[in-house]
Amino acid sequence: MDFNKVTVITGHYGSGKTNLSANLALHLAEKGSVSIIDLDIVNLYFRTADFVELFAERNVKLVASKYANSGVDVPALGFDIGGTIKSSDYTIIDVGGDDEGAKALGRYTAEISATQPDMFYVVNMYRYLTREPDEALELLREIEAVSRLKCTGIINNSNLGAETTTELIGASLPYAREIAEKAGVPLVFTAGRRDLECGAVGFPVDIHVKTIWQ
Repeated sequence: MDFNKVTVITGHYGSGKTNLSANLALHLAEKGSVSIIDLDIVNLYFRTADFVELFAERNVKLVASKYANSGVDVPALGFDIGGTIKSSDYTIIDVGGDDEGAKALGRYTAEISATQPDMFYVVNMYRYLTREPDEALELLREIEAVSRLKCTGIINNSNLGAETTTELIGASLPYAREIAEKAGVPLVFTAGRRDLECGAVGFPVDIHVKTIWQ
């Protein structure tokens, strides 16, 4: 599939959005220059900043708080998002997974909106608090309200980490389609581990976040 110059990735904690963001950045690095901006200032455990060596090896520019991975809990921003976007063919923005996390995104709405970005909402049917389509949709509306950006597509990343099977992925498709239909946006693709042979998977991913919930 084709990607816009700017892609914002958001989703509930545990949806796998950070691992997905890393995979998207590495995928796009095969097509042009890529920057990935870590705006997830809420989740201190799994962040795109954790992948600094991997990104360096693949010529992906990482933009993150100077306090990321320092052990200091400081939600510092101050990114030159406009300059980063201009200097890259593609920019991925990894955003915190709730309305509080989306407040960071809201600080840069004007700059991001000018690029006509995509904002993809990552869903995981097997994650607590978003197991029902209406629960996932309610969170999406909260993120949209705070960030002042509109979702343009749903990404189905339903998984149980290492316990994920092709059957579990297939069973999640009606759930993801219902969310997309109610949100009035397309289901962009279903992501799944690369080693799983499943016709439902449109975007295979490698697991860079070593945990059950990414």
